[in-house]
Amino acid sequence: MNKEKLKELYEKYELNPNHFFKHQHYTIITRAGIDAIQAKAQINISYDVIKCEPNFAVFKAIATKGDSRIETFGSALKGVGFKDGSTNSWYVAEMAEKRAMSRGVLKLSGFYELGVMSEDESESFKKKTSKEELLTKIKNQ
Repeated sequence: MNKEKLKELYEKYELNPNHFFKHQHYTIITRAGIDAIQAKAQINISYDVIKCEPNFAVFKAIATKGDSRIETFGSALKGVGFKDGSTNSWYVAEMAEKRAMSRGVLKLSGFYELGVMSEDESESFKKKTSKEELLTKIKNQ
């Protein structure tokens, strides 16, 4: 990861440390960080619903910033947990929309090429609370 380029983007979009956290393999940006980037960069997003069923949804986001345009997708599959689906929420359409939006914003702003992911992209990317962290440590011993 290019730390200098990442620092430039942090400053350009006026982000703060609360907008990010480290995951096992990635730098993760929070929903608030995505919203801040979208507002600062004036990224417009429209959606096409590709598929929307009770347990599965796919949305295409069409994101534009000036003359730049990108199309990307977000999906969500309801499961008991994220091991047998991509979400355990019944809000599959909303999850697919958030994932598509996050990818569009990260791609147009330059974060995606640096390996930064959105917390919306995977249930496993959610920031763990201190209680969850403690339980994970105990479980892994």
